[in-house]
Amino acid sequence: MDLLAPLRMAMRDFSERDVRRALDVASSPDAVFRLCHPFGDSAGPDAYFETAYRGLFRAWPDLERRDWLVIAGTDGHGSDWVGCGGYYTGVFTAAWLGIPPTGHQVAMRFHEFYRVVDGRVAEMQALWDIPEVMMQAGAWPMVPSLGREWQVPGPATQDGVVAAPRDARRGAATCARVIEMLGYMKRHPAEAGPEAMELERFWHPRMNWYGPAGIGTGRGIPGFRHWHQIPFLNAMPDRGRYLEELVFHFFGDGDYAAVTGWPNMLQTVTGDGWMGIAPAGQRVTMRSLDFWRFEGDLIRENWVLVDLLDMYFQLGVDVFARLREFNKARNTGDIRIPDGMGRCR
Repeated sequence: MDLLAPLRMAMRDFSERDVRRALDVASSPDAVFRLCHPFGDSAGPDAYFETAYRGLFRAWPDLERRDWLVIAGTDGHGSDWVGCGGYYTGVFTAAWLGIPPTGHQVAMRFHEFYRVVDGRVAEMQALWDIPEVMMQAGAWPMVPSLGREWQVPGPATQDGVVAAPRDARRGAATCARVIEMLGYMKRHPAEAGPEAMELERFWHPRMNWYGPAGIGTGRGIPGFRHWHQIPFLNAMPDRGRYLEELVFHFFGDGDYAAVTGWPNMLQTVTGDGWMGIAPAGQRVTMRSLDFWRFEGDLIRENWVLVDLLDMYFQLGVDVFARLREFNKARNTGDIRIPDGMGRCR
């Protein structure tokens, strides 16, 4: 937690000098930074800055980071992790990744997980909700979401930035409850109908499932099932059958838990009904970084980011190529906004 505080603070009022300095202090020189599609992996903090932030900072010159989830814990393999969730924001004045600027404030949700070794970051895994930016620019070139698209909020309890001392015992119990829930989830459709998942046993009746842009948010068990789970399982009914080929890292603190795997899902697209993707019969991996917040023994909020752009890419769909086709007739030049102090009519 303390290790990343200077970096998070530097990114609140983003400047290249301060962010580079904070990255150098927090990270090992050979740290590996794993980013969502289309960025890929970077070796060392300098390469990470150039890959991830150079273009974004130019496009959003008043770039600002806001965290509403920061938890730390030790996974079942003995590794220490810090998980951060929040959003980047700024005024979108120059094209970024081919997304046309809007001249207005935009927000992009992130989940960033840091593995810490000997007091410094050795590995980072990050998912940025780039489709969310495309949607705010009116440039999302794929199918509409089934769930609700909005600016996903932080925890209702406003306690997501968990300060020391850690409640490791409660965090371990929270992780165990999540793992138990996931075990029940896998019963359907492999073993029985949806009742076998016993969703009411684990999920609060007013739960929120905050999915990535492209899927959206579902409220309550019916919302979760209709707007995410049913289409997902229709398309990939073999999810959860290849656990021996994956590695999971669960960690938690108090009422919060998190998981990563990079990838942590493996299944085959054999059916229809998920994001307009045809049943290709192809095995695909998925990267997902998740947070859960419990009230008692029930999950009240679940934040989920999935690298959907990588998923499309594995299936031979280049979303960025389609983005370029979609926006051929739009002006993607820089937008200069007057200070508003001159005469206005």
